[in-house]
Amino acid sequence: MSGWDIKGWCPGALRPMASGDGLVVRVRPPLGRLTPAQAGAIAGAALAHGNGIVDLSARANLQLRGVTEASHGPLISDLRAEGLIDPDIQTESLRNLIVTPFRDAETTALAATLTAALARMPRLPGKFGFALDTGPRPVLNGASVDIRVERAADGALILRPSVHGFGKRVGDLAADAIAIAEWFIAQGGVTEGRGRMAALIGKGVIPEGCDTAPANPLPQPEPGLHPEGVLVALAFGQMRAETLLALAALGYEIRPTPWRMLFLVGATTIPEIAGLITDPADPILRVTACTGAPACPQALGDTRHLARALAAVLAPGQTLHLSGCAKGCAHPSPAPLTLTATPQGYDLIRGGIASDIPSLTGLSPQALPDLLKAEHAPHL
Repeated sequence: MSGWDIKGWCPGALRPMASGDGLVVRVRPPLGRLTPAQAGAIAGAALAHGNGIVDLSARANLQLRGVTEASHGPLISDLRAEGLIDPDIQTESLRNLIVTPFRDAETTALAATLTAALARMPRLPGKFGFALDTGPRPVLNGASVDIRVERAADGALILRPSVHGFGKRVGDLAADAIAIAEWFIAQGGVTEGRGRMAALIGKGVIPEGCDTAPANPLPQPEPGLHPEGVLVALAFGQMRAETLLALAALGYEIRPTPWRMLFLVGATTIPEIAGLITDPADPILRVTACTGAPACPQALGDTRHLARALAAVLAPGQTLHLSGCAKGCAHPSPAPLTLTATPQGYDLIRGGIASDIPSLTGLSPQALPDLLKAEHAPHL
């Protein structure tokens, strides 16, 4: 029996999740984008009804923290006025969709088609998600999803079960997406590995017709100027609402990303706003860290303050995942180095996830800087 609680579902706006600093309210941007007015409304709601902290999740959603039972209703009313709230919890829970921030009009139309299809899906596990990654080459490979819509080398659309190397060519996107979700349920996927596609594929159960490879993926983009706009990063995916207000005031469409960055569509200069990371060499970007204690009641140690201190000793190219407990919410896939907080200190896992068997246990925060330096030093 684990000492941590696996919820099996993600917070939403209509169904928030209790945390150490109040309710966490997750807003899923429609079609993966926010108008300046919508971004401003989220920032305003965070200040008026929460503690003014906004998270950017690994699924490209925005989370408002510090909401209370009393302030939740007025917050929902404010966001509903800007078209940010689903009609009911069922619709909201099915709309787990990440859309590439680099898109054309066709991708936006596909996002609308897939969003409508999600509302007609069978009941799927709470963490089951889709990625619409339909640029010429995929860029969302690191995102934790279950079904990917991508392009083959010849430009054709494919539906690919996550972690499988091949997908099925798409005839009708809505019908095909619903069909693969129904296949997942029929094959017993709901009971496999917390209801994730990877567990089913790991058993060798693969949908028929998956014989087309996606185009070669692109590396994760860095903060800075891009042909379609500007990417700005957030330290550990968190910002003050005032930062989001300042971004909204610039007047650009904002597209949240699973890399804990925001894409400002059409921007041609890098904004100088407090709380943004715009330098790709910033060492903070080498560390992934969850909320940690005390804001998360399941965390067994500090993460954010420690992560800032450890970022300073990481060598270029060295990356670290710092997790407040063995759930590893901030980085569910293996990392070169992971530090997991425990009642006895921090455990070090090499090349694994936060719950894997550690190489070293019970490490004190004071011992960690020298340990990380030694990890990067050449071994003779």
